Amino acid sequence: MNVLVINCGSSSLKFQLINAETEDVLAKGICERIGIDGRLTYQPTGGEKEKSDKAMPTHTEAIQYVIDALTNAETGVVKSLDEIGAVGHRVVHGGERFASSVVITEDVKKAIEECNELAPLHNPANLIGIEACEKLMPGTPMVAVFDTAFHQTMPEKAYMYGLPYEYYEKYKVRRYGFHGTSHSYVSKKAAEVIERPYDQLKTIVCHLGNGSSVTAVMNGKSVDTSMGLTPLEGLVMGTRSGDIDPAIMEFIAGKENLDIEGVMNVLNKKSGVFGLSGELSSDFRDLTDAMNNGDKKAKIAMDVFSYRVAKYIGSYAAAMNGVDDIVFTAGIGENDDYVREQVCSYLDYLGVDFDKEVNKGLRGTQKELTKPGSKVRVFVIPTNEELAIARETLALVK
Repeated sequence: MNVLVINCGSSSLKFQLINAETEDVLAKGICERIGIDGRLTYQPTGGEKEKSDKAMPTHTEAIQYVIDALTNAETGVVKSLDEIGAVGHRVVHGGERFASSVVITEDVKKAIEECNELAPLHNPANLIGIEACEKLMPGTPMVAVFDTAFHQTMPEKAYMYGLPYEYYEKYKVRRYGFHGTSHSYVSKKAAEVIERPYDQLKTIVCHLGNGSSVTAVMNGKSVDTSMGLTPLEGLVMGTRSGDIDPAIMEFIAGKENLDIEGVMNVLNKKSGVFGLSGELSSDFRDLTDAMNNGDKKAKIAMDVFSYRVAKYIGSYAAAMNGVDDIVFTAGIGENDDYVREQVCSYLDYLGVDFDKEVNKGLRGTQKELTKPGSKVRVFVIPTNEELAIARETLALVK
């Protein structure tokens, strides 16, 4: 069965068409600048990458262009929509309602909409993508795969905040966690690589990208994760502050004459390594180049990021009373050897025997980074959220 995987943002739409049984990617691409002017990038596997400017006032037009590209007589990979058996949609927030992926119904869409205030930048866009596909592909099964679902196995001691309990009862204020599809995929892949049962492992997954999170996976279940009610909590990230003293918000508001919206804008868009580097960049490649050229602030940003990752690894080793393996994944985790080395320099106490030579220059390749006999093994495992979504979709539709 061919599954069309859709990842809808407010002004973008990433897609892949995957044969979910063979797990081969048939084509992939992205629609950008939706609502502005519109640009489509499309690449069939084994073919040339095509870029074209197309008017995309809404996501419906974007989906139509995706369908047109996939069914194009010359460069398409299917003859008609009949060859697409289902559509898998990434949905960021499912609240407490969804602990697993589901076939989309009107009731499911309503429940997703009810989570809009918990993910205002993501859920509305995810819904737009769902409804655009429903309009253009009536009768094709649609599946929602939630970023938060994997973390619904967390115990109360991990997801409750030290706030009045009534806020949880009335507003469901609690830790939800994100990047769940990636954490699930990578932790399962690690079990395959180690050749041990998934339900008998203690794994720490470090999903490090512009948005970053660390998750403790114990016996196949998420038991704690660094992101919280929103994706702002946890690690220092590209432009997000991560964990801070809450009183800083009032302090900065008073000093800078900002309202709550202004402070939140600072924490979400002007902080993280971008802010620490003196607003040099949120891209770790730029920071690395600057650091290597003697830029002090760039080095501070890189080292603060790495230190925070190491602290979370330590806390999750404690939460699980041990750890068998640690995995780096996503853009930074897979490609930044400096960050990996810095993080692992703090982990000698766990018995990590890190191999600096193997780590050096390693980019986007699955590899073990520890020497034979290391008590805790460390890996780089590229994530594949699209494949994970296709698998979930296939299982539900079948």
